[in-house]
This record gives sequence, structure tokens and C-alpha cells, in this order.
Amino acid sequence: MVCSIDISEKPQLNDPILIEGLPGIGFVANIATLHLIKELKAKKFVQIFSSSFQDFAVTTGDGGALTPTNELYYVKRKEGDRDLIIWFGNTQALTTVGQYELVGKVLDLAQQFGCHFVISIGGFKKDEAQSVPEIYSTATDLETMQVALDLGTKVMVGHVFGIAGLSVGLAGIRNMKGFSLLVDTPGMNPDVNAARYALNLLGKYLSLDVDQSKLEESGIEIKKTLESFGIIRSITEEKKREEQQLRWFI
Repeated sequence: MVCSIDISEKPQLNDPILIEGLPGIGFVANIATLHLIKELKAKKFVQIFSSSFQDFAVTTGDGGALTPTNELYYVKRKEGDRDLIIWFGNTQALTTVGQYELVGKVLDLAQQFGCHFVISIGGFKKDEAQSVPEIYSTATDLETMQVALDLGTKVMVGHVFGIAGLSVGLAGIRNMKGFSLLVDTPGMNPDVNAARYALNLLGKYLSLDVDQSKLEESGIEIKKTLESFGIIRSITEEKKREEQQLRWFI
């Protein structure tokens, strides 16, 4: 197995937008997309396993096992609004080849369901937490970049590592469009405040009003998942190797 894909349903979607939400700096994307999935009652229709994911399973209280996985969910919106495909998971791939393959497979699937636009979410590491964080963007093209700037973002200067960067970069090669939303965060622990600001801008772009009263619960759920996989603990214990360990986080 290199990348195994299980499609349980083939929904008819209206010009859907792909929203990326894998673990990264501050786990901003993970919290934001989990909250969207719960609040919008998104339905899972794709599950992805990869030999580039971690090589272990986590046992559950009832004797079950949780494996590293990625999933795609869909949201059907009211007539006239673009539907959503939400890309969620408990890991990114651990190798460069695995990252490219994973993004390629997900973009293949998204295009199969009529998607032409990608939004990636992530964290932009800062030394201190900001009560009102800045949000930075990069985009597939200048026209789309202006759309992101009009939302209130700033131009991201430098590297955007991992899925948040690759998903937008590779989308452009496929003549898709898209932009990233990268929110200021200290980055070491799940940052609910940063996720809130990501959701605010996402809602502004999508004309989507999502109840955030239970966002803290989504943050707690993400933290428990990360602890069960040893991700948060390993970051704390090996802080000196942070840049190497978090190279795929953003």
C-alpha cells in the first residue's frame, strides 16, 4: 500500500470548495475544520490511508485501534451556494514524497467531484500569543491573492511548508485557484483563539455563519487526539529538534 483510498459515497456537489484542515502549527486548521464538520453536520465520504503516515495504531478504551488517517467530508449548502469538501485528519505524511502523493490524491478526488478552488488553513509561528492575531495569505494567482487581501489578510513572505503550502501550490499547477489562511500562533499547543479568527475569515469569504459557542470543545477534542498519538508530548520533550519535527507543520 502506498496510498489507499476508500470512497463510500459519490455525492453530486455544486462547484465545491476544498478546505484543508490537517494538523500543523497551533493545530489551527485541525480545530477549525473539526468544528465545521460538527456544526455543519458534514458527511464523511472518503477515507485515506498511506504508508507515509505514522507506523502505529492507538488503542481505545474498548480494545479498538485508531490508525493515522485522512478523511474527506462534504457539506451540501442551500441552492445557489457552493458546496464544501472538508479535508480532515490526524496526521500529515511524514516524508516529502508522501506529502506530494497525498496532496495529489486529494486534489484528484476534489476535481473528480467538480472542485476548482482550494483554501488551506494553518498557523504562522510567532513568539507570543496575540489576542487579535494577524492572518497571512499566499495564493495561486494575483487575482485570487487580491480576494484574500480584501478579506483582511496580509501577504505571506517566505516559505509555507507542508500541506498548507503544497495544496495551494499544486492546485495552481492544475489550473485550480485558491489561497491560504495562516494565523499568528505560538504554535506549540492547540490554539482555539487562532482557529476562531480563521473561521471568521472563512465565514466572511463563504458567506457562512457558523456558531462558535462550542469551539473550545473542538479544541479539547483535538488536544486529546494529539495526546493519544503522542504528538503534543513529543514536541515538548524534543523542543531542540522543533524545526526538524515540525517541518511539515504550518
